[in-house]
Amino acid sequence: MAAKKKRKPPEAPPLLRVRDLVRRFGEVDVVNGLDLDVAAGTAVALVGRNGAGKSTVLRCITGADTPTSGTIELDGEPMDERSPKVRAAVAVVMDDMDFFPDLSVVEHLDLFAKAHRVPDAEAVVDEILTELGLSPHSGQLPGTLSSGQKRRLALASAFVRPRRLLVLDEPEQRLDTAGLEWLAERLRREKADGLGVLLASHAPTLVEAVADRVIDVGAQETGR
Repeated sequence: MAAKKKRKPPEAPPLLRVRDLVRRFGEVDVVNGLDLDVAAGTAVALVGRNGAGKSTVLRCITGADTPTSGTIELDGEPMDERSPKVRAAVAVVMDDMDFFPDLSVVEHLDLFAKAHRVPDAEAVVDEILTELGLSPHSGQLPGTLSSGQKRRLALASAFVRPRRLLVLDEPEQRLDTAGLEWLAERLRREKADGLGVLLASHAPTLVEAVADRVIDVGAQETGR
């Protein structure tokens, strides 16, 4: 009797899967039929001219905007930003991120960490404050920070909480050279820890340092 061939187990879905994403405003398709996958331990960068739809893609994926059509899945299931599972897995930094105006920098980060039940939250917050050079400003209110310090606080808010997928909209904005180098190294560490990263960026050095795949929104995808 011939031996039965072993069936290969089905492949696990990518961490994030987007298929045929369309976002139409009036009669204009800002995003038209976009496909992308982000696997755990990899980074995908969205590039393209201003107005090409990069931020719109991220807003649709994170639930800040509603696609006209298409599917968005996390771990093979429809992605719903209202779901506790999705909220626990996805950390987002958008350009229009709001801060709690009456909380200091350290209070803001403590709240994020403790709300997500991070073990030893204070130590985690202290570590990221030091890493981002925000320790001297930990007692300040967000409104008193410089634009670059506010950007670092926004990034810190993502790094003090649990996450499996990072979604970043032009995270290099308002960072100096040292900050950009830190960000590239931090995102490489995130990948090494098995996280997925999806970012929109206008910084070629950051894309080159971090991305495993580059998608020119409105043009053709290129692999690395």
